[in-house]
Amino acid sequence: MKATKIGSVMVGDVVTVERDTPFKQVARVLGDHRISGVPVVDEDDKVLGVISETDLMLRQTQGAHTRPWRGRLRRGIRRSAAKSRARTAGGLMSTPAVTVRADDTIPEAARLMAHRRIERLPVVDEEDRLVGIVTRRDLLEVFLRSDEEIRRAVQQEVLLNTLWLAPQNVTVSVRNGVVTLAGELERRSEKSIALRTTGRVDGVVGVVDRLTYRLDDARLQPAEQALHGVADNWLRKL
Repeated sequence: MKATKIGSVMVGDVVTVERDTPFKQVARVLGDHRISGVPVVDEDDKVLGVISETDLMLRQTQGAHTRPWRGRLRRGIRRSAAKSRARTAGGLMSTPAVTVRADDTIPEAARLMAHRRIERLPVVDEEDRLVGIVTRRDLLEVFLRSDEEIRRAVQQEVLLNTLWLAPQNVTVSVRNGVVTLAGELERRSEKSIALRTTGRVDGVVGVVDRLTYRLDDARLQPAEQALHGVADNWLRKL
């Protein structure tokens, strides 16, 4: 089961600024385009860093770190203090930029966003040139699929493409993104595959298991499992 790629949900027309863009112009860009962040690029469209609304708001803290103990501040606080005095995009931006590629998957991007606590990721090509941008909202779009779309996707991607089963063998019902699988399969291993791959379908929130099986092939020897797999694949092609 292939997860959706970033390239299918990213925004290709990206608003950017350059390193020497003045502070007020950066603020104007965010306001005019109603966006909360913007990549900073060089003349070759390579991403140098990213500016968020938080970076601009640090200007409001200017003068807060003027006491003698300032030299003992942790690196993160010193960096924030420097940003509060920045006059151009080059001083405001967070660098190095955290980026992804268009062929990365949505789960990979989501994990990266959560780990780095960021709201957006510039998308770059093989030469690190900017080709798009993806936000948390873009990643959440996959969960806006209708229940009927999810049901059809499970039938096609899980039952037909992965297990080679006729749709009538397993009943697929979906409510609010939660998929219920009901029916009898030939082997226990097929049940495990059905549940696991269904959970990977875009838009699926959860999976309810109401599947049974005739044969517990977990107890078979490896040679027997291989024989069953070859024979079953051959029969299904008839």
